[in-house]
Amino acid sequence: MTGKYLITTDSWFTAPNGKQYKAAWGNVEIVDDSILGLKTNRMSTNWFAKVGSEDKHIIIAGCQIHYATKCNDKPSLEPSEDWQADANKLNIFERPSHIYVAE
Repeated sequence: MTGKYLITTDSWFTAPNGKQYKAAWGNVEIVDDSILGLKTNRMSTNWFAKVGSEDKHIIIAGCQIHYATKCNDKPSLEPSEDWQADANKLNIFERPSHIYVAE
């Protein structure tokens, strides 16, 4: 898998800008566990996705990838409509983007 993808993760992660995200977008390269300088055992993931450029990238463990969507164009980073349901009320609001752009 190479090219630009929108990678959705199972858990939140903190990006270099200090914000939390649930997805990352950029060039993806699949790498083995030697990228971090250690060898994982059979109970751990043994591959990782490097998302971004050589100068600015994040490494996501293969076991944390929930979806990988081929996406050549940068996704919208505008606030998105979201909702939350309480006992008797539906709250609709805008939230910041959850996508980290690694370019």
